[in-house]
Amino acid sequence: MNKEWSELNKTMQLQIKKKDTFSIGINTLLELRKNLMEQIMSFKNELTPDDFSAMPYMNAKGYHNKSIAYSLWHIFRIEDIVAHSLIADDEQIFFKGDYQKRINSLIITTANELVKDEIKEFSKKLSIEELYNYITEVDISTTQILNQLEFSDIKEKITDEKRKALEKLNVVSKDENAYWLIDYWCGKDVKGLIQMPFSRHWIMHIEACLKIRDKVVSVR
Repeated sequence: MNKEWSELNKTMQLQIKKKDTFSIGINTLLELRKNLMEQIMSFKNELTPDDFSAMPYMNAKGYHNKSIAYSLWHIFRIEDIVAHSLIADDEQIFFKGDYQKRINSLIITTANELVKDEIKEFSKKLSIEELYNYITEVDISTTQILNQLEFSDIKEKITDEKRKALEKLNVVSKDENAYWLIDYWCGKDVKGLIQMPFSRHWIMHIEACLKIRDKVVSVR
């Protein structure tokens, strides 16, 4: 794991546990996310459309067996769902901005249900330009939500009402590779969600993207 990202993540997790350092912890998280966003944005300048759908490690075990387009979709669909449906309790950016049509996606889910060639075909169809517009909007909206959080908010559990509302949206596939996410998210408090979809989840998938990028660029 990238040492700087790892250290920021560890520091943030310690800071948000205490009331006196909570706001500092949110700033640390935003610094981490800013660094990660810079890396995400660099892909747009470094890679071709075909690079985004390339899967040089399709048969490997690990997050690098996906494509970069898939990984970015996956990171920000999950963040949009968690930030808006489970924390802010408002409309997801995806629906508000009509992003399914704009990105040219056949699905509205996190894409956990897709495997191998399904991931490749899904990735090829996506508008990378609109995917990046979506990424930017989700990041901005999450930053606003994080800046509004107070220490007392982070111990809040996800209510049954929010869970039921999420299930009705059908944004998580009922496939066994995906549906566990609902139990996972709804079993956490807000602090737990900050520590995974909003931080560590980014790191895991972006590091996988870097491995894919390096391989793709090396064989051009």
